[in-house]
Amino acid sequence: MAAPEIERGRDSSLSDTSPPKQPDPGPARSVRPLLMRLHFYAGILVAPFILVAAISGGLYAVAPSLEQIVYRDYLHVDPTGPAVPIADQIRAAQQERPDLTVSAIRPAPEPGDTTRVLFTDPSLGESERFAVFVDPATARPVGESIVYGSSSALPVRTWISQLHRHLHLGEPGRIYSELAASWMWVIAAGGVCLWWDRNRKARRRTGSSARLLSVDRSTSGRARTVSWHGVVGIWIAVALVFLSATGLTWSKYAGENVSALRTSLSWTTPQIDSELGPSPDATGGHGGHDGHGGHGGGSPSVADTPDLVATNVSRIDSVLATAQENGVDGAVEASIPAKSGTAFTVAQTRQPWVFSTDSIAIDGSSGEVTDVLRFAQWPLAAKLTSWGIQLHMGLQFGLLNQLALAALAVALVSVIVRGYVMWWRRRPTRGSDWAMGRPPRRGALRSVHPALAIGVLAVAAAVGYFVPLLGLSLLAFLLVDVLVALRTRTRA
Repeated sequence: MAAPEIERGRDSSLSDTSPPKQPDPGPARSVRPLLMRLHFYAGILVAPFILVAAISGGLYAVAPSLEQIVYRDYLHVDPTGPAVPIADQIRAAQQERPDLTVSAIRPAPEPGDTTRVLFTDPSLGESERFAVFVDPATARPVGESIVYGSSSALPVRTWISQLHRHLHLGEPGRIYSELAASWMWVIAAGGVCLWWDRNRKARRRTGSSARLLSVDRSTSGRARTVSWHGVVGIWIAVALVFLSATGLTWSKYAGENVSALRTSLSWTTPQIDSELGPSPDATGGHGGHDGHGGHGGGSPSVADTPDLVATNVSRIDSVLATAQENGVDGAVEASIPAKSGTAFTVAQTRQPWVFSTDSIAIDGSSGEVTDVLRFAQWPLAAKLTSWGIQLHMGLQFGLLNQLALAALAVALVSVIVRGYVMWWRRRPTRGSDWAMGRPPRRGALRSVHPALAIGVLAVAAAVGYFVPLLGLSLLAFLLVDVLVALRTRTRA
């Protein structure tokens, strides 16, 4: 019975007048093999750094809420009446730390909150200040602590922040976070392309709609793992690119290039001018000399006397009132000038659901507004940078922002773990117990059209120059790949 079938097959083939099928060009015109190999090696070698960044980043996302719980006795009090003058609150804090110089004040923004009096402490590190927390109704200090950065973070949040930033290893440790941020957008974008192409081919092959955005629960084993890895990865890809881009602005090497680019395009964040012109009392009663003091018309560089600092403290309530009259109100930080010829600056602090932060400079002696900087005046790129940083830190939308970042961290960890599970299940089941999953085939770049290959190399060189750790690690991957190939050929 088989013979007639064969003969009919032969006859039909001879009588078929349709043109012969063209040979499938295969991967020669496709970048999929190249993307697959890059995604594989980056996932295997860089994913540990991204995994650590994801775990520490998830902790950092909820750190503001954790801070409110751990330091609730410092940050909150039972409201017992109207607030006393800010100057009296500062003086109460000064009595607690007479050895330090007061530098700024954060008045209680709401009833039940404490006032934060900030001091300059030469024994502290960079961006660190000493804070005394004062009950605004009684002017009674309720606690003191070291705070860090422009957000005035308390020790728990600072510890988590530094863990996420450099693993408490100082400047050398920043390489880990920059390497993770440099590669995360590459891995995410490559994974999206690979998953979309995989589903496109599945639709062509089966004629049915493949699952692009939902997990195929009808599968099991490695197929189920691949489905989870691809679907979750494509859902969080845009957020990963965002975290990568905003994270690079804080990095050491790529961050310098980002800053240079922003400066060349006039995208930098504008700064308020706090310098005052020469005035009769601008030198603190030291003879004046028209404010030249070695600065060519600027203010003297020597620190003021304690008497003048006390005078500045007595002016703080009128300064804050002037700021409120000009629309700079709510949660603010007011600087207390430590040198003559310097204006008070009052700036709105970053708060949830607040999309603009204005600032104002005020001459404390006359009450005159010397400069106003509205958020609306910022360049668009500076606004986007500010919003992006607040989103990255979990501050822009409060608890909702923090929960979303924590969920993103959990999803990213699951994608990385499933990626390693896929690699493990790809390993040979015979032979050495130390056998590992085989990588995608070699020669991916040679199989691409020459024009496309040149374009890929040019883009890789440009991106590698702008993001140095990405470029150097990519060269290292290529070098290791070449050495492995030479070793394999030698053995063969």
